Amino acid sequence: MKNSHLSWQGTLSLLLCLVALPALPLLAADAATPISSGTTFVIFILIASAAAISFMNLSATLSAAILFFAAHAAAWLLLAGISGNEGNALASFFILLAAAWLLAWRCVSILSTIRVHSTADSYTLRLLIPAIFGVWIIIIWEAVTRGAGVPFILLPPPSAIGARIAGSISILWTDVQQTIFRSVLIGYTIGCASGFIVAILADRFTFLRRGLLPIGNLVSALPIIGVAPIMVMWFGFDWQSKAAVVVVMTFFPMLVNTVAGLAAAGNIERDLMRTYASNYWQTLLKLRLPAAAPFIFNALKINSTLALIGAIVAEFFGTPMSGMGFRISTENGRLNLDMVWAEIAVAAVAGSVFYGIVAIIERMTTFWHPSIRSGQT
Repeated sequence: MKNSHLSWQGTLSLLLCLVALPALPLLAADAATPISSGTTFVIFILIASAAAISFMNLSATLSAAILFFAAHAAAWLLLAGISGNEGNALASFFILLAAAWLLAWRCVSILSTIRVHSTADSYTLRLLIPAIFGVWIIIIWEAVTRGAGVPFILLPPPSAIGARIAGSISILWTDVQQTIFRSVLIGYTIGCASGFIVAILADRFTFLRRGLLPIGNLVSALPIIGVAPIMVMWFGFDWQSKAAVVVVMTFFPMLVNTVAGLAAAGNIERDLMRTYASNYWQTLLKLRLPAAAPFIFNALKINSTLALIGAIVAEFFGTPMSGMGFRISTENGRLNLDMVWAEIAVAAVAGSVFYGIVAIIERMTTFWHPSIRSGQT
């Protein structure tokens, strides 16, 4: 036992291989292009051998590399075999897919235990682990929709969505320009900046703080589907009305978080600033705003997603002949679900990039904060 290292994922993968054997073949008898016995044998060997090798006391890097290759190679062979045979997958197909998924799970578990000493390796692991999670969501989605023959109108497979994205680059780019580069960015900038400025004023003047914060809680509870049509009536059908919705959605999260952050500085630090005869603005710039930085960036990250959601929903209530919300609404009415999902995918990627940019700026700005130094965010 000293030369082995058991894992429940590897053990369960081997058991699933044994369960899949009597359930063969992988596809129904009437499948157009059945998976050959040779391909089936290779899939079994990949999963079983990788699971067995994972029990050995190899280096973490080597063990993770073997599991990574075997899991994804087996998944690729399974997906290639189901292509053209939609709806013909049998129980053994899904059992082997689950076994390959368990190998990928074991790979991620090993990667998460690796301790690196260089910044490049640290960033590589930070990207690789969530990438494996994301890839397997797509793999399982593709296998289930094609293997079980899920109707296209209910849930198209990722491959069809990817093909639609590749064939609609110009349309998607026009929608991104309309929704993100105009409505989202302009509304986000105005909403966050105005919320920050009003928070400074509310901190300086007590009557503003006591009067605005309860109103902020009220306005933040307003449904967007009620605000959006009003903004369209006020500012027209172009991007200005969508930016106005974004301003309303982002203003009060920034206001509330900034006010809370400005109160985060301790009494000892404030007393120290008073002993240096610092006035309000000196204390604000040198003590209270740095202490409030995590709260401010928390609001910026929250607003990065709220802004995109607000702009897309607002486009449902009137917009020019472009925009992500307009396209989703129109194509859904035409039952072009692959285009709807293509817009959703682009919106998800854009929102993730936006959030990531804010998070990177936060790490560069608040590197001194304990949560950054300990790697918690």
